[in-house]
Amino acid sequence: MLVIVLGCLGLLLSGCRQAPLSEKGERSQFDRYDLVRDEYAPAYLEDEYGRKKPNLRGRLIGRR
Repeated sequence: MLVIVLGCLGLLLSGCRQAPLSEKGERSQFDRYDLVRDEYAPAYLEDEYGRKKPNLRGRLIGRR
């Protein structure tokens, strides 16, 4: 029982760390190439209310 409680506590505490990748850092080795070709998609977009939303469509849609 104690092992289960300590395991759950360890999982909860490990989720409170900062993300290993920042929003301003490069996402992959191809980001510079995308910037030069004007195909770079930002990681987040702001909606009309100023809330940040992930730019999934812009990052996952194939190139034309």
